[in-house]
Amino acid sequence: MYDLIVIGAGPGGYVCAIRAAQLGLKVACVEGRETLGGTCLNVGCIPSKALLHASHMAHEMHENFATLGLMNAHADIDWSRMQSYKAETVATNTKGIEFLFKKNKIDWLKGWAEITAPGKVKVGDTEHETKNIVVASGSIASALKGVEVDNAGGVVVDSTGALDLPAIPRTMVVIGAGVIGLELGSVYNRLGTQVTVVEYLDAITPGMDAEVQKQFQKLLTKQGMNFVLGAAVSGVETSETGPARVSYAHRKGGDAQTIEADVVLVATGRRPFHDGLGLDALGVQLTERGQIAVDDHWATNVPGIYAIGDAVPGPMLAHKAEDEGMAVAEVIAGKHGHVNYDVIPGVIYTTPEVASVGLTEEAAKATGRKVKVGKFPLLGNARAKAMLQGEGFVKLIADAETDRILGCHIIGPGAGEMIHEICVAMEFGAAAQDVALTCHAHPTVSEAVREAALACGDGAIHV
Repeated sequence: MYDLIVIGAGPGGYVCAIRAAQLGLKVACVEGRETLGGTCLNVGCIPSKALLHASHMAHEMHENFATLGLMNAHADIDWSRMQSYKAETVATNTKGIEFLFKKNKIDWLKGWAEITAPGKVKVGDTEHETKNIVVASGSIASALKGVEVDNAGGVVVDSTGALDLPAIPRTMVVIGAGVIGLELGSVYNRLGTQVTVVEYLDAITPGMDAEVQKQFQKLLTKQGMNFVLGAAVSGVETSETGPARVSYAHRKGGDAQTIEADVVLVATGRRPFHDGLGLDALGVQLTERGQIAVDDHWATNVPGIYAIGDAVPGPMLAHKAEDEGMAVAEVIAGKHGHVNYDVIPGVIYTTPEVASVGLTEEAAKATGRKVKVGKFPLLGNARAKAMLQGEGFVKLIADAETDRILGCHIIGPGAGEMIHEICVAMEFGAAAQDVALTCHAHPTVSEAVREAALACGDGAIHV
């Protein structure tokens, strides 16, 4: 008899299992992959960031080293070695999770789970009993009507297939201008691939601040990526002897058009994955979007069954799943678990990085409140200019009456690290003035955050 069985060993699942074990519960975790870590560590966040880092180094060498006085620098790209580096990075992280399971005395039940009844989880031929179940089964790539993904073929691929292409393609079409499409498109663009991004909406990175969208697209275009916006893809034709043909038409009218590419990456989002768990037979309620419906304590309508992460409503982010994993473990252990959904940052790990937290300017104004915006361009930041990355900005949104910070949006070097200053500030209900009065080391890119906060008051200094 376990106190808790967690289904899925991704960021939400393994964090939930570890926290529950730390709180004294007897815990098992079911995972069908050969390694722990879920999509994120195996075929998502970690391998993609390894390739982003490697391709960024190549970009710096070919584009910026001469400017820095590093002459005659040249590097041939060894794709197989880069893939080995990626695999080594993944292995180090997944083995780390396995070590943490052993350290915290968590049983790894290897196989795929089926919940046969409340308190009973079948793995293979063995049925295990438990007081509580947490479903942390994650998500999979969404399908696109008229497009058949074949990762093994290496021509029409999703994000998993794009991480493991047999060779660097000459041309690539990315369907979808969200985080996944832009990150992976950026990898191959830096490695010499001609990349065209086709997006159904009229702007990239749907849901982001409008100024960030425009500047981000401008910078990616400058780096060599092409964009076709407001276009609906109707199908992809493949051939054994030639490139794939992507058919699309502009939503506002016009004739159908085609683009040829060696590889087509379908990056149109992800959907919750809970196939085979037996949720229908148990009567577990789902939302209209196929997510598992939960209450404020991540409990489903079936007693003893909880759900977290990509399987439930909310942003499909690994750190959101981690927070929910810790919180639900505390709830099950009789404590008070909490997640502040208003302070969950989002990051795009291109160069420049893009990071945001809280409300966009448009969303803040839509609430009917008066807002003030403090914006500081990185052209006024000495460190960013020295790094040849002075084309971004920091934008802070605050309530005009209370000065309380409502959101922040950064495009620039290290944006994914800098955003956490504002996350902490928002968690404590800070005002823009609190950040403006906080001493920041010079020279750092983080000074731009303070300058944006100053711009919410009497004005920034260096602009």
